[in-house]
Amino acid sequence: MALQEFLSTMGCSVIWSHGMSATEIAARHFSAAIAEAEGAGHATDSVCRALLSLLVTKYLESRSVADVQSELRFIADNCDPDTDFIFMRP
Repeated sequence: MALQEFLSTMGCSVIWSHGMSATEIAARHFSAAIAEAEGAGHATDSVCRALLSLLVTKYLESRSVADVQSELRFIADNCDPDTDFIFMRP
């Protein structure tokens, strides 16, 4: 079985033709949303808040409320770029 076929059966979605990672795809769309919003006169904070709301809604389609809260808490607890992740600290 080819790697692409195997990953598909495991539920993994990979963009093979472009070789883009999920992070690269998300970053491209995020940048486009920010640019479009700024062009329309919307504040960056408003767009970020709207995207966060959409992300939470999508998460809740397949994850429990407690799991989503845990994910968001982890991100909030580790959002300082000058600080190591909690699990990396000695």
